[in-house]
Amino acid sequence: MRLLTGLLARLFDVAMIVAGAFAASQIRFDGGSQRSFYLAFVAFAAAFSLAVFPALGVYESWRGRSKRALAGHVALGWMVVQACAMALMFSLHQIDFVSRLWFMYWTGMSGAAMMAGRMVTHAFLGHVRNAGMNLQQVAVAACGDHCDEIIRRIEMSPAAGFRANTLYNLRAGSRIATRSSVQVFEEHKAFVRHVREHNIGEVWLALPLTEERAILRLVAEFRNDLINIRFMPDVRTLALFEGSMTDLLGLPTINLAASPLPPNALVQKELFDRLFALVALIAISPILLGCAIAVKLSSRGPVFFKQRRKGADGRVFTIYKFRTMRLHEQKVGVLEQATRGDPRITKVGAFLRRTSLDELPQFFNVLRGDMSVVGPRPHALEHDDLYQNIVSGYIHRYRIKPGITGWAQINGFRGETDRIEKMEGRVAHDLYYLKNWSFWLDVKIILATIFKGLHHPNAY
Repeated sequence: MRLLTGLLARLFDVAMIVAGAFAASQIRFDGGSQRSFYLAFVAFAAAFSLAVFPALGVYESWRGRSKRALAGHVALGWMVVQACAMALMFSLHQIDFVSRLWFMYWTGMSGAAMMAGRMVTHAFLGHVRNAGMNLQQVAVAACGDHCDEIIRRIEMSPAAGFRANTLYNLRAGSRIATRSSVQVFEEHKAFVRHVREHNIGEVWLALPLTEERAILRLVAEFRNDLINIRFMPDVRTLALFEGSMTDLLGLPTINLAASPLPPNALVQKELFDRLFALVALIAISPILLGCAIAVKLSSRGPVFFKQRRKGADGRVFTIYKFRTMRLHEQKVGVLEQATRGDPRITKVGAFLRRTSLDELPQFFNVLRGDMSVVGPRPHALEHDDLYQNIVSGYIHRYRIKPGITGWAQINGFRGETDRIEKMEGRVAHDLYYLKNWSFWLDVKIILATIFKGLHHPNAY
């Protein structure tokens, strides 16, 4: 069945490459003249696709995997194919005879057709699997809460086509939340016999690393069977974040304590930050000028308050704010936070703090690359030294760039941290943000900051 599916997918791709080229010729050239339909060029591309696509994993099973990643693989493969075809035409000194506009039409239409075909196919398969057909039966060997999590994920994604058929509970007597249709075994031999008798094709080992003996025993048991054995380690007690996978030196690696944002997400966030900061600074330039004049007239001293803070990976930078306090002597190594009714704060400074206008110069920090628009708020270095040994996970806030606003701030964790509970709450929200980051979460936080976060009772 898989062989037939792979063959049909290859035929579909070749058909879309040829059809896209013909359609591009019809659009680009009057009457679709065959003289302009570069048959050899198209044949080269179709042949290259049959070599490149399998190498990039385009024809591997995508059951239970991301549709976005599938579309990305197809797009990447098609770009590589077209680059190879162009390189071949260049080497044959035929590149000057290829219409660039035709090539663009062809690339866009064929690529879109191949991706659309897969999306339609996956949507159709999703409906079929929801109806109880084309299912892959799964036997899960697990224990504790991790077992419940695996079963929950299977049941929440019926379109993936996996169904939990049986469970092997390694902690005999412990309760497992599952449907009555799923048979539960607590004895090794009975579980193995059931998997073989019912021709179950998937065995998932959702076990903690401490169960090494059970893992090795199950792998050895099914080593000579045509069964897919997949290891889903329970690393929640070790991993700070979700334990994502990375390829290092060709070795699969589980990240227990590393940045939870993948490199492409960091690039996306960086581009958004710089563009947003540039637009924001242009838009609020009159406000910045007005605040600067007001600060200068309110009391003697500089317009900006500068302080050293930690950025991404612990790198120290200078943060900018509008000065809100009168000049005063600061004890070395001691940081005195602003308190309600603090006599050091000027009248203008009090207004700037209540409305968060004193934070606006930090858009310059974002433009320089020191900060992000959204992220964990940076604290004074003295606070970092104090809390990183007291509050669990505190230092991991600095795995990404600190932000002007953040998830903690829009949820009420602003201002003075006079109690350890306040800092723990702030850190918990910051870690939640790191674990659940998305571009749309950043947009949500920015909108919440604009509409409800500028004025807050804790800002004084």
